[in-house]
Parts: sequence; structure tokens; C-alpha cells
Amino acid sequence: MDRNTVIGFVLIFGLLITMQLVIGPEQKKMKEIAEHRLDSLRQIEQRNADSIASLQSLPISNDTVQQDSQAMAEQHVKLAGQFGTLASAAVGTEKLEVLENDVMRIQFSNKGGRITEVELKKHFKVHLDSLHKTIKEPLKLLEDKNNKFEYLIPMANVPGGQVSTGNLFFQAQKKGDNAIVFTATGANGAAFEQTYSLDSKDGYGVSYDVRHQGLNAVTPLKLNWVDYLDRLEQNYKYEVNYSTVYYKPADDDYDYCSCTKDDTQDESKKKLKWIAHSNQFFASVLMAKNAPFGGGVLSTEKVVDPQSSTLKIIRSELTLPVESQSFAMQFYLGPKDFEVLRTYGSDLEDIVPFGRSIMGTFNRWIIRPLFNGLMKLVGSQGIVILLLTLIVKLLLYPLTYKMLHSQAKMAALKPQLTGIREKYKDDPTTLQMETMKIYREFGVNPLGGCFPIALQMPVWLALYRFFPASIEFRQAGFLWATDLSSYDVAFWLPFDIPMYGSHVSLFTLLWVITTIMYTYYNMQNMDMGSMGGGANAKMMKYMQYGMPVFFLFFFNNFASGLTLYLVFSNILNITQTLVTKNVIIDHDKINEQLHANRNKPKKKGGFQSRLEEAMKQQQAIAAQREAASKKKK
Repeated sequence: MDRNTVIGFVLIFGLLITMQLVIGPEQKKMKEIAEHRLDSLRQIEQRNADSIASLQSLPISNDTVQQDSQAMAEQHVKLAGQFGTLASAAVGTEKLEVLENDVMRIQFSNKGGRITEVELKKHFKVHLDSLHKTIKEPLKLLEDKNNKFEYLIPMANVPGGQVSTGNLFFQAQKKGDNAIVFTATGANGAAFEQTYSLDSKDGYGVSYDVRHQGLNAVTPLKLNWVDYLDRLEQNYKYEVNYSTVYYKPADDDYDYCSCTKDDTQDESKKKLKWIAHSNQFFASVLMAKNAPFGGGVLSTEKVVDPQSSTLKIIRSELTLPVESQSFAMQFYLGPKDFEVLRTYGSDLEDIVPFGRSIMGTFNRWIIRPLFNGLMKLVGSQGIVILLLTLIVKLLLYPLTYKMLHSQAKMAALKPQLTGIREKYKDDPTTLQMETMKIYREFGVNPLGGCFPIALQMPVWLALYRFFPASIEFRQAGFLWATDLSSYDVAFWLPFDIPMYGSHVSLFTLLWVITTIMYTYYNMQNMDMGSMGGGANAKMMKYMQYGMPVFFLFFFNNFASGLTLYLVFSNILNITQTLVTKNVIIDHDKINEQLHANRNKPKKKGGFQSRLEEAMKQQQAIAAQREAASKKKK
């Protein structure tokens, strides 16, 4: 082994010793750390195991179990005291369920098993923002949180002697897509069940059945229905006066609570077929299918604040027959469409406020069918109103002609009447007698122009009810009007005028202007002396011109469909008058007829003769009084 090899081995040996001295302690140290950590984990595991073992070895506290059991028992006793056999249904969590078809979406709550919201998919409610811009929102019925729809179940040994289903939690079970059953179960087989099922895919009817068993009810069930009617229309004044509760006695015509004031109708002695909580154009109706309701107390309460979202509070307290453990009913939750409501029978269409007696009959069976027929031909509500006005004017034209013909005869006698007024201007009684003699002599009836006007009034009053009651005009636009069932707006005022409002109705202004024009034309051809002359004539003249101005305040908030009709009616009146007086009526022939009447022998009797005789008697009495007065002096 040479020298270099020996040196190499020595160096390698020295390097190995050096590595052992340096790395050895570090490995030992790392090994010790690892062992320490492992010991720590073992200790932790042991402590956990010991803790678990100690917990498992602890005895269960009988006191704790007894306290929990006692609390549960006390709670059960308390619920049993409040809800009787239905105590187990008094605990739960509220859940919502939904049924819907093509026209509505109905939301239910398992608390009370009742309807909490009905959204009508094809209708919207509108309101104005601060800039008077129209905002559309989904239209919903029965959605107010303060609403109630609860059965008061008679039950002994509970406060008040009854249990409200509004405080019970029902188990919900859907049957397909169009039905749902809510069941509240109790002890000893007691149960209360409500079943809702949609009648069709595109209708507003909902079949509704109530069943109960094991409740030992010996008195009739009571249904407490409280409905906070929401504002759905822009015209508050109209809507509040067309919203109320309607009801149909089984053996009588429909009736309703007052629309303009708070009212209560006690019909607990009558059997009822249906009850309708009604807005101006929408209603929530509950109908008895087979046996009628046992009776009810119905009331309306007007909300004082016109800015409130609630319009009125409607309350219906109904009784269900005691002899039956099931009761079949039906809801109608939708628009007050006359034709649709008729399909349900029991005169349900009477909730459309067309009016009663002659006006209601005229609207239901003449104006409404005529309007529907014209709508099929034209399709525009505004044009239909024009055509409807034209048809009404043509039908009433014989009366109009008679009125204008009578006015023409009065105008022909104007020279004779003027001479009499000059002769007897200081003797009003004699002037009236001589005027009546002229009328009788020439065969003229001074009231001939009044009767035709009076006969037209029922038609006008019927139309006054027709336009704001027909849902066909709701949100239907024409020209600048956006809703013919509400007022039209030409522009808004920066302030509110009492009895007038903060808007200006252009249709109303046009009506006032055309009325004044028509009045002015008639005044030129009217014998003011026949009204007594002097102060009486001036007063009548002021009234003729003042009435349209007065009605400016009255009509400003009317349905624009009605004021549009009035404008069309005035235009047609002026046209009819001008054409009739200047083209159709032969004034020369009227003069010949008057002189022929003058030469005819006069029959005794008749209205004018009796009136003339009465005036003679008054003149005689006045003369006697004057003579007696002079004698005293």
C-alpha cells in the first residue's frame, strides 16, 4: 500500500468520524422530538378516552328527566285547556302551499288551512307615483296580513267555549296539481279537514269542502271571515263608493250593506246562498253548493284615511248547519264579469252594480247586450261609446222632436206674449192668467218641452251607473284618457282644490263648453217672459248658465267613459237641434196650425182650463184681501 493510498483512507476515516459526531446528536434529537410528540398525542387520546369513560360512567339525573317531563306535561295541559281535543294541532311551523292555473295563483298557509293570497294573472292594479306616473303592479285579493278566515268550533271546557281553526296547524297534502287537503288531527280520532280544488284551467272557481269528526259539536259551526279590502283602482272616490258586501238570501232577492257609510246587516234568521266581499271590479265570493248557510251578520267599515292602502274592512259571520259533518262550498275569486258570473247561477251577476228596478233592468238587458254587440264589431271602447250615444239619441229622437216642435210653437207666440207682458207688467197675477189664455187659445202646452226631457232622465241615470260598473271599461284607453272607468287627466295642478281635486278633466271641460253653447242657442229662442219676466227671468238665465259651471266640480272625478258620453251627447244634441229647427220643422205650417187652433171651438175642461180656473180663484182671493186691507185703512 503506497503512501497516497494510506493518506486517502485516513481522510475518509476522519470524515466519517466527523459526520458521526455532527449528525448523530441531531438525529437523536429529532427522534426524541418525534417520540415526544407521539407521547403527547397518546396522552391527548387517553385524556379524551378517560373523559368519555367518565361521562359514560356518570349516572343520569332523575331530577332533570322529571323537570323536562313536568314541563312537557304542563305544556300539554295548557294546550288541552285552550284547544281541547285539538291540542296536538296547536303546535307547528307555518308553511305555504300554492295552487295555480292559467288565470290565477292561490297561496295557502297551513296555519288555519286558509287562503292567504290570490294573484290574478291577467289583471293589474295601478297607482301614481310622486310625478303622477302610472305604476302597474300584480293584482291580488285576500292578501292582507290582518285578514281572517277561521271556523269557531264549539268545545266544552275551553276559554270562550270554542276553538278557532286560525290557531291550528294543518297537515297539507297535495292531490295532483289542482287540489290540496289540509287536516288538523286531535285526540280520540278528532279531525277537521278542508279541501280546495281548482275547477278548471282557465276559470276563477275553487271548490271548497269542509269535513269534521269526533268534535262532538252540538251547535252550528261559525265561520268568521274578515277581509281588509285593498285599493285596486286609481279613482279612490269611485272605488270606495262601489265596494261593499253583497249577499243572497235563499228565498229573496240579493241585498248589500251601504256603500257610502258604515253598515251592519243582521241576517241571522235568514238562510243565505252566497256572500261576496266586493271591490269596484273584483270580488271574493263564497257560495253554498247544496244546503244554504244557516244565517249571518254582515258589516262594512270604511277606512277614514284616503291615503291608506286599505279601502274598507268587510266582516261576515256565518253559521254552518249543525246536523252535517261536511259542508260543500265554492269560491269565486276574480273579476266582476257579468257573463262569467251568470254561469254560477243564484243571481251571482247581481254583484255588478248596474242598479235596481228600471235602471238595473235597462243596463243589464238593453245597454249591456248592445255594448257587447258593438264591441265585437268595433273593438274600441271609446268608439263604442260614440256609437252607443248615437243609437240612444236616434231611439229618443221622437221625444226630442216633440220637445223642439213645442219650443217652435212657443217661439211663434212670442209677439203675442210680448204685448201682454207690456200691458200687464204691473199686475203679475193678471199677466199669468192672460198668458194661460193665449196658450189655451192657440192650443199650446207650455210644458210640452219638459216632458220629453223628463222621459230621457232614466236613460241618463242608467248610463250613469253603467260606465263605472262595467269591467270592460277598466284600464281601457281612448284619446288622452288611460282608463275609461276613472277620470281622464289633461294636466295636473300643483295644489288640490276642495271638491274638485288636483287634476283637470278635459272631457268635463268639453262638456261644460258644449253645454253653455247649447244653452246660449236655446236662450235666443226662449220666451223668458213665460217665466214671469223681471227678476224670475234673470234668475232662470243665471241658473241655465251656472249649472254647467257647478257640475264642473261634480263631473271632474267622474268616470271618463261617462263624461265622454256626455260630450258626444251634447254634440249630437246641438246637431239634432240645428237640423230639426232649420230643416225639418216647417215654421210657416206651425203658424197656420196655431191660427187654425185659435179659430176652433174650445172644449171645457182639461189641464189648462183647470189651471186657469185656479188662477182666477187666486186672483179673486187676492182682490178680496186687497179690498179688506183698504177698508181697514
